[in-house]
Amino acid sequence: MSEYSKYKMNISNTVLYHLGINLYSNVPAVLSEVVANSWDADATNVYVEIETDKITITDDGHGMTLDDINEKYLLVGYPRRMHNEVVTDRYKRKVMGRKGIGKLSLFSIAETVRVETFKKGKENEENEKNGFVMSKQAIDNHIAEKNENPYAPKALSESEIKITKNGTRIILTDLKKRITKAHPNYLRKRLARRFSIIGAEDNFNVFVGGSRVKITDRDYFHKIQFLWYYGDESGKYINLCNNLENPEHNEKRDGTIEVTDEDDIENLTGSIKGWIGTVRKPNELTDTNVDGEKDVNENLNKIIIMVRGKLAQENILDDFRQSGFYTKYLIGEIHADFLDMDDLDDIATTSRQEIIKDSPRYEELKTWMKNELFHIRDKWDEWRSKIVTREVNRTPAIKEWLDELKPTEKKQAESLFSKIGKIHFDNDENRNQLYIHTALAFENLLYKGALNQLERISLENIPAFMEILSNFDDIEASLYYQIIQERLRIIAKLHNAVEDNAVERTIQEILYEHLWLLDPSWDRATETPYMEQSVKKEFEDLDAKEILTDPELNGRYDIKYKMTAGKHVIIELKRANRKLDQYDLLRQVEKYGEALRKIVRTTGKNEPIETVCLVGKELVQWSDAEQRERSKRTMEQQNVRVVLYHELIEDAYRNYNSFLQLRHEHGRTYRLIQNLEIEVPEVD
Repeated sequence: MSEYSKYKMNISNTVLYHLGINLYSNVPAVLSEVVANSWDADATNVYVEIETDKITITDDGHGMTLDDINEKYLLVGYPRRMHNEVVTDRYKRKVMGRKGIGKLSLFSIAETVRVETFKKGKENEENEKNGFVMSKQAIDNHIAEKNENPYAPKALSESEIKITKNGTRIILTDLKKRITKAHPNYLRKRLARRFSIIGAEDNFNVFVGGSRVKITDRDYFHKIQFLWYYGDESGKYINLCNNLENPEHNEKRDGTIEVTDEDDIENLTGSIKGWIGTVRKPNELTDTNVDGEKDVNENLNKIIIMVRGKLAQENILDDFRQSGFYTKYLIGEIHADFLDMDDLDDIATTSRQEIIKDSPRYEELKTWMKNELFHIRDKWDEWRSKIVTREVNRTPAIKEWLDELKPTEKKQAESLFSKIGKIHFDNDENRNQLYIHTALAFENLLYKGALNQLERISLENIPAFMEILSNFDDIEASLYYQIIQERLRIIAKLHNAVEDNAVERTIQEILYEHLWLLDPSWDRATETPYMEQSVKKEFEDLDAKEILTDPELNGRYDIKYKMTAGKHVIIELKRANRKLDQYDLLRQVEKYGEALRKIVRTTGKNEPIETVCLVGKELVQWSDAEQRERSKRTMEQQNVRVVLYHELIEDAYRNYNSFLQLRHEHGRTYRLIQNLEIEVPEVD
C-alpha cells in the first residue's frame, strides 16, 4: 500500500502554449515539423498545397489507427523513443521526433487543424479511417473555463473523411493573414534548406505546389568559390558547387570527434559530414526572396547544424568570437547526428531549433569547429592570394609596372597586391583605383628604403594601411589595433563600476553603448536597444491596455534589442552586491518576457525571446558546482541565462588582451605605417 501524501502535482492545459503553440515563428519552421512526422511515418511522398484560404499536407506514410491517434499523436509529449520506437518499420529510418510537441506548432499559423488518416489493415484485418478537427478557439475556451479534463477534438464521420489511401492528410484553415500569401517558390527553398534528406534520399520526396523540392533548391551551391567537405559521402557536394574557382579548390577533411564528458559517462565517437564553403563576395550571402507581397532577406553567412537530416541549429558561428575578413565569406551545412543519440540525454531545447550550449557533445563540436575555422582561414588566405596575383597580372597597366621592377621588388609588390586584393569591392572601378594607390604607396616606400616593412602587413592590419591609401566608404574592415585598445579601456571602466557597486543605471549606460561586452556578435543587432523603456512606451502605437495585464504593462526592463536572426534579447541588470534567489529572478524576468511575447504576436510574428541577467553574486541555489549546473539548465529551458559580472569582465579582458599579445608585431607595424607619408599627385 502506497504511503499517503498531502501533496499532488497537476499539469495545466496552458502548458500547451508554453510547450508548442508559441515556439515557432514562421511557415517553413511549422511545415518542417509536419514533414519530419511524415519521415517518421515511413512516407515516400509528401505533398504541400498552398491555396488562398488553406494549406494541405498529404503523405503516403503508414497512417494511424484510433489507438495511434489517442495514445501517440494527441498525447502531447509522447516520448516515442522511450517506447523503443527509434527506427521506422519499413525503411529503418532513424526517427526525427523526440519531444512529441511539434504537432502543436500548426496553431501558430492556423486557427483550425483538420486531420484525416487511413491505415491499411494487416492480413484478416479491416482498413481503418479516422478523422478529427482541432480548433485553437476551442482550446482557448477550454483553458479559460479552467477545465483540467483533456481537450476533446471534434470527431469526423466516415463520410466526411476523404482520404482513401494509406497515409495522413492535414488541412490548415482560418490561416493568419500573412500566411495566405506565402509563395510556393519561397517555401520550396526554405524547406530544402531545413532538411538534408529532401531531394537527397531516393525514397523520400516533398512536393510544394506540384513541384518536387530538389537539393539545388537551396540555391547557394552555385555561389561557392572554395569548398571543404567531410567524409567520403560528402564528396557529392563538389559537383553541386559547379562554380568553384578551379577543380583544385576543394579539400576533404576529417570529421571524427571523440566525446568524453567530465564524469566519463558520455563516451562516443562522433562522425561529421557535410561541408563548409566560402563565396567570392560577401554580398552574395544576402538572399532576397519573395514571400507573398514583400521581399524577405535571409542572411546566408552562417553554418547550420543538421541532425538526422533536419535543421537543429541555425548558426554555430554565433557561438564563436571569430573575426577577420574570411568570416564574412563563410557558409556551410554540418551534419552531426551524434548530437541526438537514442540512449543519451536529449540536448535540444524545447523548440528543437537550438542545442543546449553546455552539453559535452556540443562543446566537443565547437572545439572541432574552432580548429576547422582556423584551417579554413589559412587555406582561404592561400587560395585567394593566388587568384588575386593572377588578376593583377591580367591588368595591363599593373603588369607593365610590375615588369619594370627588379625581381626582388616585384616579388614584394605582388605580395602586397595579393593582400590588398582580398578586400572586396562592388565594382572594378574602385578596385582599379585601389591598385593605383597601392602602386603609388609602394613607390613611396621604395624611395624611403622601407620595403622590408611590407612583410609585416597581414589581413588584420590591412585596414590601417588602407586608411592612408584612400577614403573609400566600402572598405570592409576597421583599424583593429585601435579598436582593441578602446575596448580594453571600456572593460576597465565596467570593472571599476562593478567594484564600486554602482547603481544599475551606470552599468546600464556602459552596456547600452557596448553590447559586445556580453557577446561580440551582438554588434550585429538590427534594432537600436531600448534603455529603461516601459513595455507600454515601446509599443505605444498599439493598444497595449487591451493586451497586457497591469504588472506587464508597467514592467520595465533595462536593455532590449533584436538580433539579425529575429531573436529578441532582454538584458536585466542587478547591483553587484545583491544576493538573489533563482525563483524570484525567474518570476521577474518572465513578466517581461510574457509581455513582450504578447506584443510581438500582435504584429503577426512569433519570434523567440532570450533574457540575460547580469548579477554580482552567485544565486542562492548555487551552493555547489552540481547545484549550479542544475539551476543553469532549469533557467536555460526557459531561455534565461545568468552571467556574473566578474566572469563577464575576466572573459572579455582575457580575449581582447590576448589579441594584443598575439598581434604585438602587427601593432608595431600599424604604428610604423600610420606615420608613413604617401603623396598622391594631383591629376588635372
